[in-house]
Amino acid sequence: MATQEFSSFKREQKDLINLMPLQTGGILTDAAREALVEFGDGFSTCDFCLGNLCNITNPPIKKFAHELLPRFLGCDVATITHGAREAKFMVMHCLTNPGDTIIVDGNRHYTTVVAAERAELNIIEVPSSGYPEFKVNVADYIPLIEKHHPKLILLTYPDGNYGNLPDAKRLGGVAAKYNVPYILNGAYAVGRMPTSMMEIGADFIIGSAHKSMASAGPCGVLGMKKKWENILLRKSAVYKKKEVELLGCTVRGVPLITFMASFPYVKERVNHWDEQVAKAQWFSQELENLGLKQLGGKPHRHDLLHFDAPAFYEISQHVPERGYFLYKELKKRGIWGPQPGLAKSFKVSTFAASKEQLGFVIDSFKDILQKHHSKAV
Repeated sequence: MATQEFSSFKREQKDLINLMPLQTGGILTDAAREALVEFGDGFSTCDFCLGNLCNITNPPIKKFAHELLPRFLGCDVATITHGAREAKFMVMHCLTNPGDTIIVDGNRHYTTVVAAERAELNIIEVPSSGYPEFKVNVADYIPLIEKHHPKLILLTYPDGNYGNLPDAKRLGGVAAKYNVPYILNGAYAVGRMPTSMMEIGADFIIGSAHKSMASAGPCGVLGMKKKWENILLRKSAVYKKKEVELLGCTVRGVPLITFMASFPYVKERVNHWDEQVAKAQWFSQELENLGLKQLGGKPHRHDLLHFDAPAFYEISQHVPERGYFLYKELKKRGIWGPQPGLAKSFKVSTFAASKEQLGFVIDSFKDILQKHHSKAV
């Protein structure tokens, strides 16, 4: 018999205005929630599998993986992965040998480093401009490519700390000139904004379904040029239908089916990216009017925003809750976003909130500042 703590789970954050960057692009559609219940049992997507996950026709995974995703990603071939980190490791493992060198941007996600470590690679980082913009100039890849002759280069587009969008297309030209395979890590781009691998000039494009494509997780996608298909998706010598790098088959059940169910909505929403950018820029300016400082590039071109908050940090030094006071104050007002314990600086995403909701968030920040200022006086 299940113990009480494992018999009933509730997640109170689901009813709050959600500004959490890890979650705003992954909120399920109604169709995905219905599919989640329908396909919630174990290997439910695999009832009619003949040996290869991406060739299942009922549900229509084959059409999704082989037709719809490549068209959406602007690539030749696509496959489903357990997430962006697994896709990065796949490429590194297939195209390098232990001891080889790869070049990545200084704003890379930690999983880029962990994947490279697992593949036993040497990592060279292109530094950012540092505080306060943390921009990566893709021209800085050139001298490092000439010096180190890397087997791969990777660009994070955008990065998960500051939401900066480097010149990915220009780096595509650099990659072509030096004939070095190019990975675009678009975990915060694919599914939020228009992103085409071919237009950018990358060899590989990586997306995160649970971060940015309205899917339950973990689930990701890897797109590639046709010339890499037989290397990354090579079949087992013993089990002829099984892909070695995917360990036979990849995501089964709920993550994949919710990804598919949300796809028509995701495909449409990227057409409204300009509205998302305008909303983020407006929100950023309003918070700066309150004394916060937005880090990263300006004018900002993504919904992920990082703020220095000296006024909130000062308050945290004089209240019993310390850095947790901001999280608690926002939660009381029905807002979920800044990580608990952080007041000196924090990240938020405006992607899932309406402008009216964001107006309420701005007013809430004002109220919190005024409340604690009046106490200090």
